[in-house]
Amino acid sequence: MRVTELALPGVKIIEPTYFEDYRGYYCETYSKRTLAEYGIECEFVQDNHFLCLERGTIRGIHFQNDPHAQAKLIRCTRGSLLDIAVDLRKGSPTYLQWCSVILSAENRKQLFIPRGFGHVCMSLVDNTEGQYKVDNLYAPAYDRAIAWNDSQIAIAWPDIKAVVSPKDVKAPTLAESDVNFRYAG
Repeated sequence: MRVTELALPGVKIIEPTYFEDYRGYYCETYSKRTLAEYGIECEFVQDNHFLCLERGTIRGIHFQNDPHAQAKLIRCTRGSLLDIAVDLRKGSPTYLQWCSVILSAENRKQLFIPRGFGHVCMSLVDNTEGQYKVDNLYAPAYDRAIAWNDSQIAIAWPDIKAVVSPKDVKAPTLAESDVNFRYAG
């Protein structure tokens, strides 16, 4: 596995090693031991799987407030995603900064997003599937979203018509949100 830290501390690209031959391939997509060697010491407790039927489908900016915040390990198993992490930790030197990576079935990259960050993605082609692990169970009372197009965060979206769920259309702006993450330093 190759692990690369992105511009936001703690946000990492993970590239599993694939062993390929005439039959196909084999890879280890998750190893608690290997990730711990790179400073990722989460105990993942839930796997989620999503399908974006249409190009331009946006999911997010999603997170769960403390004390039920979630770290995520995301991968794309069909199609292609623009995947984005947003630092929502008040007091952080990178507060409200975001970084993005293309995850696709072809490049086989994964994105690790630690607790305290929002997550949003956009499908770049029709019929895109993604899967992600979280280190805290879904807690509906703590489930939150911030508007995907919030001007204070100012994500540079590709010129693709956005397909957004009613929940995400109604999501508050950052200024209206009750996000409770604090930077621990």
